[in-house]
Amino acid sequence: MEQHWYAIKVFWKRTARMCEVLDGLGIEYYAQKLLPSYMFIHTNYKTALSLRASQFGYIYMYTKPGTTEPVAVPDKEIEIFRIVCSAADTGLDYLGDDPQKYAVGDRVRVIDGPFKGAEGYIRRIRKDRRLVVIISGVAAVAASFIPPDLLEKV
Repeated sequence: MEQHWYAIKVFWKRTARMCEVLDGLGIEYYAQKLLPSYMFIHTNYKTALSLRASQFGYIYMYTKPGTTEPVAVPDKEIEIFRIVCSAADTGLDYLGDDPQKYAVGDRVRVIDGPFKGAEGYIRRIRKDRRLVVIISGVAAVAASFIPPDLLEKV
C-alpha cells in the first residue's frame, strides 16, 4: 500500500509514549519541539486508521473537513515544515490551526540562509515581514524576518 504523511495531535503530554508506540510498530514519524503535541506519521491508510482506533482518546488524527477520513499531508509540505522547524532557534511562532487567514499574498521561496528551500507566504505580523509556512488544514508557523534579497516569487 502507498504511504503518506498523516497529521496527529497527541493529548495529555503523551508525545514520548506515542514515540515509543510508533517505534514499536516501525512507523516513521516526525515530531519537533516547537509544537510538541503535533506529530506527523508516515504510513499507509489502513495502518493510520488502525493507529487512530488503538490510540483513541490519546490522539486526534486530522481529517478531511466534514468526514472521518484521515487527510494525507503532501510530502512537499512536510519537507518545508521540517526546514522551517529545524531553524526554529532563529525565531519561529506558532500561528494556530486555522491557517486560512494567512494563505493570501505572494508565494515565495527562500533561496539562501537557514530557511533555504522553504516555501510559503509573506505576511506582516507584529510590524515585521515574516515567512508563513502552512500544513493544509493542520497548522501554520511564521519564521523570523527574512531579507527580501533572499526571496524569489514562486
